Amino acid sequence: MIDSKEATAALAEIDDIVQRVRQSRIYDLASQMMIMWGVLVFVANMATWLWPHGAYYYWFAVYVFGIAGSFAISTMNQTATGVRSFDMRMLLAFVMFIAFGFLCAHVLSHFTPRQQGTFWTIYFMLFYALAGLWFGTAFVVIALAITALTLIGYFFATGDAFLPWMAVVNGAGLIVGGLWMRRS
Repeated sequence: MIDSKEATAALAEIDDIVQRVRQSRIYDLASQMMIMWGVLVFVANMATWLWPHGAYYYWFAVYVFGIAGSFAISTMNQTATGVRSFDMRMLLAFVMFIAFGFLCAHVLSHFTPRQQGTFWTIYFMLFYALAGLWFGTAFVVIALAITALTLIGYFFATGDAFLPWMAVVNGAGLIVGGLWMRRS
């Protein structure tokens, strides 16, 4: 027989383990998506730097492949764990998030290409920072680091150095962040 204090302690320990496993699963799924998005963003920034006339096509492809890849990663996760993480609501939320960004960047304002690169990076990092409020501080740290480095590049990278800077900061930053989350 256990008394009520021991039962309470045992339940608290079980709850702690459940929370750690839940965060571990979230970090694992997020790390896979961050690495995928990081590769896509890196490639698009470098392609835009090398062949700037096709920039809209590259970035459109990033969104299409990124959303499809996120759905595929989520589906594989659901198959492995039985937990659905990217449902229709998530897809609609993501589409609305991107649509609002396009409204801001193309209708309400007319950004230069440099401002576009800065806006979209910071805008997506806002999403990561907000996710961190629910899912763990790693999201917030990654978002703040990439935002700070993006602003440094915006103000200090001269000439054609901005796009390679963004490939490293945003693309490789997401990859490194995703790898770091696997260890958290």
